[in-house]
Amino acid sequence: MENTELIRLLNKDLPLELPGHLNQEEIKARLADWINELIKHDFEKLVSLLYRIDVHEQKLRTLLKQFPDEDAGHIIASLILERQEQKQKSRQLFSQRDDTASEEEKWS
Repeated sequence: MENTELIRLLNKDLPLELPGHLNQEEIKARLADWINELIKHDFEKLVSLLYRIDVHEQKLRTLLKQFPDEDAGHIIASLILERQEQKQKSRQLFSQRDDTASEEEKWS
C-alpha cells in the first residue's frame, strides 16, 4: 500500500494526525509511540480502537507471549499496519470486481 494512502487510513481510523510524507518505518515508530502512551494512560481506549480496527485478538496475545522482551507498542503497531493493508487490498479487489460486473450481476 502506498504510504500516503496508509497515512490517510490511519488518520481516518485513529485519532492521529500523521503528516503525509512519512516512510513505513517512521509511520510504525510514531504509531508505536502513540500506542505506548495509550498503554500507560488510557488502556481502555486502546482496546476499543483495536476492536474497531479489527485487530485479531488471539494473534496479538500470541505475539505478546512469544516476544515478551519486545516493545508492545511496536508489536501492536505492526498488527494495525498489517490490518490496514489487508483492508485496503480487500477494497481494491472488490472495487475491481465491481467494475467488471454488469448492473444485473451487482444486484444479484
